[in-house]
Amino acid sequence: MLSLALLTLKARKGGFVGTFVALLLGAAVLSACGILLESGIRAGSSAERYAAADVVVTGRQEVELTFKDLDGSTVKESQPLPERVPLRASSADRITGVEGAKTVITDVGAPVRLVTDAGQPVPGHHGAGVEAHNWSSLGLGDFRLTTGHAPRAAGEIVLDTELAAQADVRPGDDIRLMTTSVPRIFQVAGLVALKDGGAPRRSVAFLADATLRRSVPEASVQAFGVLAAPGASPHRLADAVQSALHDDTLAVHTGEGRGRAEFLDVTVSGSNLVVLAAAIGGNVLLVAVFVLYATTSLSIRHRRREIALLRAIGTTPGQIRRMVAAEAAATGLLAGVVGCPAGLLLVFWLRDRFAGHGIVPSDFDLALSPLPFLAAVLVTVLTALVAVLSAAHRATRIRPTEALGEAAVETPGLGRGRRITGGVLLVLSAGIFVTGLAQDADFFTLVGLANSLVLVLVVAVAVLGPLVSRTAVRLLAPLLNRTGVTGYLAAANTRANVARLAGAITPLVLAVSFSSTVVFAQTTGLRESADQLRAGLVADHVLTAPSGVSPELAEKARGMKQVASATGLVRSKVVAMGRMLGAQESVSLSAQGVDPRALGSALDLRPREGNMKALSRDTVAISTTAASWLGLGVGDTARLNLGDGTPLRAKVVAVYERGFGFTDVTMDHDLLLAHTTGKVDESVLVRSARSAPDLTQALSHLAAAYPGTVLRDGLAVDDQLAEQRANAWVNYLVVGVIIVYTAITVVNTLAMSTAARRREFALLRLSGTARGQVVGMMRRESVIVIAAGVGIGTLLSAFPLVLVSLAVSGTPIPAVPGLGYLAIAGATAALAAAGTMLPTRMLLRIRPVEAIGARE
Repeated sequence: MLSLALLTLKARKGGFVGTFVALLLGAAVLSACGILLESGIRAGSSAERYAAADVVVTGRQEVELTFKDLDGSTVKESQPLPERVPLRASSADRITGVEGAKTVITDVGAPVRLVTDAGQPVPGHHGAGVEAHNWSSLGLGDFRLTTGHAPRAAGEIVLDTELAAQADVRPGDDIRLMTTSVPRIFQVAGLVALKDGGAPRRSVAFLADATLRRSVPEASVQAFGVLAAPGASPHRLADAVQSALHDDTLAVHTGEGRGRAEFLDVTVSGSNLVVLAAAIGGNVLLVAVFVLYATTSLSIRHRRREIALLRAIGTTPGQIRRMVAAEAAATGLLAGVVGCPAGLLLVFWLRDRFAGHGIVPSDFDLALSPLPFLAAVLVTVLTALVAVLSAAHRATRIRPTEALGEAAVETPGLGRGRRITGGVLLVLSAGIFVTGLAQDADFFTLVGLANSLVLVLVVAVAVLGPLVSRTAVRLLAPLLNRTGVTGYLAAANTRANVARLAGAITPLVLAVSFSSTVVFAQTTGLRESADQLRAGLVADHVLTAPSGVSPELAEKARGMKQVASATGLVRSKVVAMGRMLGAQESVSLSAQGVDPRALGSALDLRPREGNMKALSRDTVAISTTAASWLGLGVGDTARLNLGDGTPLRAKVVAVYERGFGFTDVTMDHDLLLAHTTGKVDESVLVRSARSAPDLTQALSHLAAAYPGTVLRDGLAVDDQLAEQRANAWVNYLVVGVIIVYTAITVVNTLAMSTAARRREFALLRLSGTARGQVVGMMRRESVIVIAAGVGIGTLLSAFPLVLVSLAVSGTPIPAVPGLGYLAIAGATAALAAAGTMLPTRMLLRIRPVEAIGARE
């Protein structure tokens, strides 16, 4: 069977081109996703400040939740923590007595901002900001003093050489350091650099230990570095430290883990990348199965005479299945091997795009190993096998006595199995949609149902393809009959070959429905978020800064007589236990901290029930979305973990509607601020009093005391929606892959169908039909394919989009930009037209007498 399969591939190279290209693209995308997945799991960067430490102890940057699965089994799920987990200084005492530990050094630090004498903020390396640390922690790292001396006096500071060059200062010069208050002047005492002379990944400043505690009161213990005694093994020392601490909230690192402990942004980005890579790879694999099934079904349909002859001479169904499986395996293997190098190029392009959208740091390193490539090749081969065996099922079950007769003409109608399957899928789709309409207050149920609905509908159309095609022909054929002889021929052809038509329509339906659902779900969400932001912000003025606003600003603004209310706005995330479609899962929710006195005056979240101003250190308000996910209402107790892992049990005092524009959870400002890494506000919202002369000027003077702070009339909507836009871009990327797959499938399917009709074209021309009339006939047939594919795809996407719109805005009307829809429909139509008309014109160049005598 293998030799026969290889001979078939050699003889029918054209028929396998589309399958090969689809598999090659799948292998490229899957290998790229595999690299991203592995990079996310192994995310890290070479240690710098911790490079000399044999063991590093930090807080565990994840929270683990335990819950029951639907089958009753116990499941543990982890969520990354976005804020650095602080440590207790007393933990150093327990580490000091560990056998093999020579020295324990405490690393104390906090994000700070440096300002030049001209009042200009000094950006850190890679735009990541600057961290201040205690001078004694220098012994943990790879830094060395290159110029000047260590910070001894209270007003002295040491900078890394690149940061000093950025600020244009040298030892003896003054520079201002700002934390959560007005800048203080420090004198540069010296400069440090990495021992290899390179620039540090994160800009750093060092202060004397006592000075750091006084000047940066929000500094916290970030890590303990342990230097091993001579001859002690770092791994054994790490095990001993772990046993001595006996604390699940702490993590012990050695080797590459020290870099992950040092650079929190890489660790958090890695966790996000794992989710994105899995989502993109899953969608691509799903679409690949549909595409390959359509392509291989058409290929096998065109080989009915060949399969019929094999069955007539005694070939068993098992042998035919093994033959087509061998063909698929050989094609998949070759496509996988060729596609993996393309995946390597693709993953670097994706990494740059992710960095541009803030999903990963700009210097995020990719982990390269053979495993993603091997997995991609294996999945590609398995996908090809599943698709071809599914498509060949009926062809291999026909009786030899029927084989040749059935090969002569297309089988009319649908088999009973497909009719039953299609009917069940349609009933299931209706049930999903009706359930969604009945659950219009449950956001995550609606979104889950919408995602399931579009998938079930597309599968139903694929199963009922000939029936759908026949219905489309009945509706459109009368219009073609009115366009003359060419229209009559086109209508007659489409009536007689509904299975062939279904093979062309199905990929168009897939492209339009999936693309429309994904794209317009994002535009609907972005529209609602922007509307809620504009409506919810009732403050007259907003104070912002790129690296955060000092919490002092809100207090000082609140004290102005021209100000009616003011609040700092701090943002973070919380982790909780949610429920979706009956199953529990850990969820990460956005959170904001505000002054309760400013709610309703500076910020209106539109409370649905409860009292927003009852916020305190042991109460929270949640959005309708969060209420849906967490299954909570007013008076219930929310069990949350704050961004640094601190558990919080708080009473829900209100449920509000504007969670899309703002956040899922709202709590007391000071409570949330205390559990963030930077201890700064994102912005300050100010509502003026009825009579507020010169408020703008007064706020401008206030902002000037805090360099980098800017006074605006409102929140920048684009900045507030940056994370949502980044998520939307990822979904647009998935749509792009779907469109490319559709291009391959449509062009290949239509080209193969058209090429198989060369004898028909030759017979028409020999019987007197002009070349232009054949072209016109094919043009009208492509109109039916395009109209049916785009029309059905649009109809299928309407149902899930209604559910998404109900979930997001409470109305059934989604946001569908006209240009966006025209782009999807136009691209699909152009592909379909090209797949039909280009092969037609090429075939018509062949002389009719030669074409009619050519073999199949």
